[in-house]
Amino acid sequence: MKTTIRFFWVPVLALSLLLGAACNTTKTSEGAVIGGTAGGVIGGVIGGEDNTAAGVIIGSAIGGTAGALIGNYMDKQAEEIEEDLEDAEVERVGEGILITFDSGLLFDLDSYQLRAETKENLTELSDALKEYDETNIIIEGHTDSQGTDSYNQRLSERRARSVSGYLAKQNVSSSRFTVRGYGEEKPVATNETAAGRQENRRVEVAIVANEDLKEAAQEGEIGE
Repeated sequence: MKTTIRFFWVPVLALSLLLGAACNTTKTSEGAVIGGTAGGVIGGVIGGEDNTAAGVIIGSAIGGTAGALIGNYMDKQAEEIEEDLEDAEVERVGEGILITFDSGLLFDLDSYQLRAETKENLTELSDALKEYDETNIIIEGHTDSQGTDSYNQRLSERRARSVSGYLAKQNVSSSRFTVRGYGEEKPVATNETAAGRQENRRVEVAIVANEDLKEAAQEGEIGE
């Protein structure tokens, strides 16, 4: 498993929030939201230009001492997730966590049915999400550029929904989920090679503080 920590200076985050607020009035959301949006803040960030999972994490940060407390909360959660998940990339990004699953690990080719051998990993993830329950969860599906735009869009939506549905069956509250598919819109590598296409076929799970956790952090009262 690859674990990465990304650091962002608070002034940069503050500037990102200001710019994001300005952009949200003029930019339309890309992709398709296919589940409930967990909270107005998340909805606003997703409506911005950089509305990927990592962008949502960065855009929802509050910074300062409260942000540092949230970061500590996320550190503990990320450590548990890292121990439990196999073959997934776990990153601490700003005040949140980004988990990337290669779609080939979760699904067979052109399928949105979860593979039986991957459900154990998602069950382990659900345990951590239930333990650290003061968070919102953004689940995004992505494909490569093979096939038509419409087919890839539907497949990405269905794959994201399969993950959220399984987590909900493990008693993770569905009110915490924002579920969306991007199709081939947001590649992280070239689609000209097999290796690049494999990287682009992925499901991303972003974990960010909900409003209760932010309020507790601002009051200096985050529980262990």
